[in-house]
Amino acid sequence: MKNIRNFCVIAHIDHGKSTLSDRLLEFTKTIDKRNMVAQTLDNMDLERERGITIKSHAIQMRYVHTDGEVYVFNMIDTPGHVDFSYEVSRSIAACEGALLLVDASQGIQAQTISNLYLAIEHDLEIIPVLNKIDMESAMIDEVSDQIIDLIGCTKEDILLASGKTGIGIQEIMTAVVNRVPAPKGDPEAPLQALIFDSVFNSFRGVIAYFRILNGRMRKGEKVRFFHTSKEYEVDELGILQMNLIPQPYLEAGNVGYIITGIKESREIKVGDTITNAINPCTEAIHGFEDVKPMVFAGLFPIDNDDFEDLRDSLEKLQLNDASLVFEPETSVALGFGFRCGFLGMLHLEIIQERLSREFNMEVITTVPNVSYFATNTKGEAFPVRTPADLPDPNYLQEVQEPYIRAQIITKPEYIGTIMTLCMEKRGILTRQTYLTTYRVELTFELPLAEIVFDFYDRLKSISRGYASFDYSMIDYRASDLVKLEIKLNGENVDALSALVHRSKAESFGRKICTRLKELLPRQQFLIAIQAAVGAKIIARETISALRKDVTAKCYGGDISRKRKLLEKQKEGKKKMRQIGSVEVPQKAFLDVLKLTD
Repeated sequence: MKNIRNFCVIAHIDHGKSTLSDRLLEFTKTIDKRNMVAQTLDNMDLERERGITIKSHAIQMRYVHTDGEVYVFNMIDTPGHVDFSYEVSRSIAACEGALLLVDASQGIQAQTISNLYLAIEHDLEIIPVLNKIDMESAMIDEVSDQIIDLIGCTKEDILLASGKTGIGIQEIMTAVVNRVPAPKGDPEAPLQALIFDSVFNSFRGVIAYFRILNGRMRKGEKVRFFHTSKEYEVDELGILQMNLIPQPYLEAGNVGYIITGIKESREIKVGDTITNAINPCTEAIHGFEDVKPMVFAGLFPIDNDDFEDLRDSLEKLQLNDASLVFEPETSVALGFGFRCGFLGMLHLEIIQERLSREFNMEVITTVPNVSYFATNTKGEAFPVRTPADLPDPNYLQEVQEPYIRAQIITKPEYIGTIMTLCMEKRGILTRQTYLTTYRVELTFELPLAEIVFDFYDRLKSISRGYASFDYSMIDYRASDLVKLEIKLNGENVDALSALVHRSKAESFGRKICTRLKELLPRQQFLIAIQAAVGAKIIARETISALRKDVTAKCYGGDISRKRKLLEKQKEGKKKMRQIGSVEVPQKAFLDVLKLTD
């Protein structure tokens, strides 16, 4: 066990984690030159197309040290985007050390700090690595000073490397051997293994990835899952390299995979403990807390007959992405679907894309919103996840919305525009710190609902891509929120209703009404599109009726003949409007919802 090292790679998005991981795989000959591609560990098409890591990827490497000793490295490459921070927290729970990667040309950014604090909380040994030192714009001395200020190390502790050219790879390997502690654990104790990830294979069922803390796991023996208390026989277990490599047994300190023939995805939970059925351990491992979704949206199948298929697809995705939470819900307009919780808008977009690519499921998404807390006049508090959950104003005492602490790191010349953006989003500036003469950290308290839609995109555009952004939840605060309802000829369209701040209700209502007027097809009768808050109509658009020229056959003669025909048509239109219902086409739903992006 003294020759095992478990470590992960953490950094801000686009600081070169996947490229550095490629060089480490090449150096240890885990993968030969023929099979080498850029971003080797990013095995999803989506990851390669966007150039981001979405999933953590575990892999085992064998390294021969300069003294001839052979070491086993279990490395986990993690995502860098704030929306996938849950993947990072799970990877950290399975490691003893972390390579903290900082781009020498960009310096420390918000997510670097966030991931570093996660690692420090779990008592990981931090190895700072300055990446991309071969670039002309690299600021080696300045960024080294930033790292020293942040983690209090010495300049000698910082390793200089380049994932592109392979500079400094030997030094990183030596540092992992010398600085990262070997895993602690007793191979003779009862089995205790933490599941940190899982994936569904259509031929073999659920494959769970685990880290053994104590004990030994053998092929053919019976194991028990703590969370479900179900027992299974180990059909296969082994180590994770580019392919799954079976082993007869694995001991404490190791990372591997287990196949037990489980076909039901709900029977395995990430964060669960595996133990021996005959000689079980007394308590489960406290690995990491349950996920807290930030953004909620309804996902509905385009065809209602696909409801069960959508459920299966979401369950299989949840295996692979434990931060996705969902529960069934119904909508008058869209039928049966699921209320899903996501960590952010990018996470929502990725899940939609994965449903489409991996499971061939096209879905309609309702207006994304966040979770609120409401208190009624009886003093009862309850969560509000959809606008339909909010009681009528007569029975409502107060609504509380979630607030976040946002850290924005930028260049000083963009401070003014960023402050304007945050004030517009109802933000409060709490701190302004100069990290260096060229970098300033702004801390704001903002309502979560305000950053859900376009905040990140606008921040990037006004700072020309230089601002980095990270956030964490603070608490819930009382707010003046109202339920905005969209009515078509007096009937509510529940899929388009939203919870908005009273100051923004009118402009938001006008936008949706104008958009619907452009998108809805004209009918034989007049359609009134209204945005209402309670009984008060705050915006209205009208789609005029399609009319046939009923007087075309009257040539001359008495005017009363024409008037009679027009009156008859008017009566018909009135009757048609009473019994006719306005169908909102699926395409119109999608286009209206894009208005908020």
